[in-house]
Amino acid sequence: MLRGFYTAASGMLAMQRQQESLSNNIANANTPGYKADQATLRAFPEMLMYQMGANTIPTKQPKNLPVQNPIGSINTGVYVQEYVPNFVQGSLKDTGVSTDLALIDGAFPDETGSIFFTVQNENGEPRYTRNGNFTVDGQGFLVTTQGYYVLDQAGNPIQTNGMEFNVNPDGLLQVGGQAIPLGIAYTADANQLEKEGNGLLSGEGGAIPAGVTFTVQQGFLEQSNVDAAQTMTQMMESYRSFEMNQRVLKAYDESMGKAVSEIGRIG
Repeated sequence: MLRGFYTAASGMLAMQRQQESLSNNIANANTPGYKADQATLRAFPEMLMYQMGANTIPTKQPKNLPVQNPIGSINTGVYVQEYVPNFVQGSLKDTGVSTDLALIDGAFPDETGSIFFTVQNENGEPRYTRNGNFTVDGQGFLVTTQGYYVLDQAGNPIQTNGMEFNVNPDGLLQVGGQAIPLGIAYTADANQLEKEGNGLLSGEGGAIPAGVTFTVQQGFLEQSNVDAAQTMTQMMESYRSFEMNQRVLKAYDESMGKAVSEIGRIG
């Protein structure tokens, strides 16, 4: 009976964590470049149950030999193994703002490959993002809405001296007679990147290899790839599963109460 408590409780905890992930996706449904998280559930190892018994050997002095009769397997619960971002391309929104940039995926040699803008966080470390909602700060540098510098291919902040600049489809920023290549990084396995908040990702990224094609669209933003209707349906399913495990836990609790107060009562 105690094992049933743990199984039901683990189911409730897993559904709670899945609900938190889905709620975060809904909260970022309008965040440019946001990639929805998918919670992966995994069962704890199954256990094979046996009935313990004994066989009596009819000898002059009877002996009992212990035997085990297999009953079947029992699952010991479920847990959230990890959160995996979905890096599918989001839809594009025409903003008409010159500092807004969108990455459009082309051909990737790796199934899990993806491309990102390179920015610099508050500690001066390179990070990656699909959120191209940029602006120009008071010193004329191209920055994110959080104030992080957008980097060029050499890893330097980009000086635009205003919003009058053009970006061609190949990712070349043209201003003042100069052509500055944007720091667009490629990773062969985007699932190895870790989310840090504010749309930033940390991990290994590098130069664009041969075979990778993409397009940069100025005046557009990549929208979140969260499917609000599907996410709401998943939230309802997760809530119903939580309720079912809650009922099971309550039934075990009532049975345990009877075992203590009635069966164990001394007449």
